[in-house]
Amino acid sequence: MTVVHMLRHGEVHNPKAILYGRLPGFHLSDLGQAMAKAAASAVADRPIVHVVASPLERAQETAAPVGEQFGLPVHTDENLIESVNWFEGKQVGVGDGALRDPRNWWVLRNPFLPSWGEPYPVIAARMRAALHAARDAAGDAGGEAFCVSHQLPIWTLRRHMERKRLWHDPRWRQCDLASLTSFHFDGDRLVGVGYSEPAAHLVARSAAAKRARGA
Repeated sequence: MTVVHMLRHGEVHNPKAILYGRLPGFHLSDLGQAMAKAAASAVADRPIVHVVASPLERAQETAAPVGEQFGLPVHTDENLIESVNWFEGKQVGVGDGALRDPRNWWVLRNPFLPSWGEPYPVIAARMRAALHAARDAAGDAGGEAFCVSHQLPIWTLRRHMERKRLWHDPRWRQCDLASLTSFHFDGDRLVGVGYSEPAAHLVARSAAAKRARGA
């Protein structure tokens, strides 16, 4: 049995609330750093022998505590990178920002591809390659792999591996910040997928603090 853990990175410092996508220079917030440490604690008793992350800063910073915990280098796999998005660098909140501008609506013409970014099958193919590369690296060393990626790539990979249609409603993704999606293999056969949120208590605490400040 081999397990490959796919972790979504922690919260990012993003005061302008833009869709940062693949833009450089976006680092973890203080809460994001705490999330990364919580994720490391969650796998402290697992036989992690391989750590790999997306090349983006937020992913590398999220992987660092795990690498330090196990005395392992953090490798980089370009296949784990965030998906391409036409709205990168823009504010895209519902009812405001770029989505409110009719000149951008043509980009939303095909949600099944999707027309605003990297096609789902392309994301699935590169993430599957990253998954199997990590599984092979961990299996050869007799342990488990820990990968850090991004929400849409991880969710697309999960749907692909579970043989579900790739297009979906983004509001229903089960892939919160610093969440673990764990792929369990028997040899090269996927036998199960697990999900956990080791930083959920930090998110709840942060939300409560924000409500208190606004009261």
